[in-house]
Amino acid sequence: MDESPRTYDVVVVGAGPVGENVADRTRAAGLSTVIVERELLGGECSFWACEPSKALLRPVVARADARRVPGLSHAVRAPLDVDAVLAHRDRMAGHWQDADQVDWLASVDVDLVRGHARLTGPRQVSVRTPDGQTVRLAARHAVAVCTGTGTALPGIPGIESVLPWTNREATGSDRVPGRLAVVGGGVVAVELATAWQALGARVTLLVRGEGLLRTMEPFAGELVAAELREAGVDIRTGTEVTSLTRPDGTEGVVRIALADGGELSADEILFATGRAPRTADLGLETVGLTPGTWLAVDDTYRVTDVPGGWLYAVGDVNRRALMTHQGKYQARIAGAAIGARAGGEPLDRTEWGAHAGTADRSAVPQVVFTTPEVASVGLTTHEARRTGRRVDVVDYDLALLAGAQQYATDYRGRARMLVDTERATVVGVTFAGPGVAELLHSATIAVSGEVPLDRLWHAVPAFPTIGEVWLRLLESYRDGGGRPWGPPTR
Repeated sequence: MDESPRTYDVVVVGAGPVGENVADRTRAAGLSTVIVERELLGGECSFWACEPSKALLRPVVARADARRVPGLSHAVRAPLDVDAVLAHRDRMAGHWQDADQVDWLASVDVDLVRGHARLTGPRQVSVRTPDGQTVRLAARHAVAVCTGTGTALPGIPGIESVLPWTNREATGSDRVPGRLAVVGGGVVAVELATAWQALGARVTLLVRGEGLLRTMEPFAGELVAAELREAGVDIRTGTEVTSLTRPDGTEGVVRIALADGGELSADEILFATGRAPRTADLGLETVGLTPGTWLAVDDTYRVTDVPGGWLYAVGDVNRRALMTHQGKYQARIAGAAIGARAGGEPLDRTEWGAHAGTADRSAVPQVVFTTPEVASVGLTTHEARRTGRRVDVVDYDLALLAGAQQYATDYRGRARMLVDTERATVVGVTFAGPGVAELLHSATIAVSGEVPLDRLWHAVPAFPTIGEVWLRLLESYRDGGGRPWGPPTR
């Protein structure tokens, strides 16, 4: 055991994209920094979530789009080349090796300690290394917890004995299950149902509620459900799993008992029913916090319940927005704030203070990479009504756009814009349809920048693109009838 602690200005626990960005920003501020990681540098996103799942989905979405293009549709009727898709997934996941990330850390002069980190008191961290040694670390200014989340498995009898898939097994499997049951109706559930059905699995989607993507505008889930059903996915809503067995061992069939008395058999069962913070074995009790809980933070991501202002919680672990891009955004704010405080400098609140904290909650962009794609930012209609926000709702049928008709025959999609009636600014946008993911950043700028509608009129979209929807939404809002204005778009 190393009795003398290694002292740094900043200790970062967790080397996913969030921790890496915190470390990058604190080093840029001139602070000595060490990062601790028990698994692979790059974290969940790089190896078990964003990168591998989107690698599985990209061929699926591309083929779905190509099937709607005249002159090309007949050429893409064959099944996907499963081996090629899985090989592409492996490449995008870096073959589950992190040497390039290690090299990057060295290039920005951040030290690395591999092992499991636990807080042992204020500004103190103990790391149990893979070889059984203990490394003690001390922070002069800050410890940043960037440990993210893991799958939250429900307390269903028999769940552990059947060895269920989580996002890790579902994004890393080297074989296609004959029958796959997916429990859940959120983003992970619908994306992985889309991917594995297209790769040849017979997928049953078991949804406890009455629809998919329940936190988004209802039409988004409805369009995704329609496409999944057309593809052959069996969607069962209002369904609850009550018990699980795998009588023939780990390679046998999973027997799934349902609340309505029915039973379902599957070769694998994937649970996509929520996330839990990775804080259970982090030593939170040594600084007065409850293990296994989400960490409440202020707008610079300092943990509010720990005196002294030295503990930060950045990314998914603070539950503000469980998405990689938002975690990286938070990391840039937190890293800059740590650097400013360490140097005794006032915080520039227009950069990382209250304004950025507000934007973090009101302009969070999200893409669901299904067929069709769904992209959203800001408020939904339900959220606006729940919070008493006065908004006008403007809908537009994307199929009316010349750009959509060029994109695909039989194009199906919808756009919704929410306008603050008092300020005449856009406070929420949702798109659902093929190719809409690339529309999202324009919507994010409109919402986060609080761009007045009279200025958006001068942001002229190119013709013929799906982005012309901005003009049509503004025209519909002006006319007050939710209908297109002016001559036909073709």
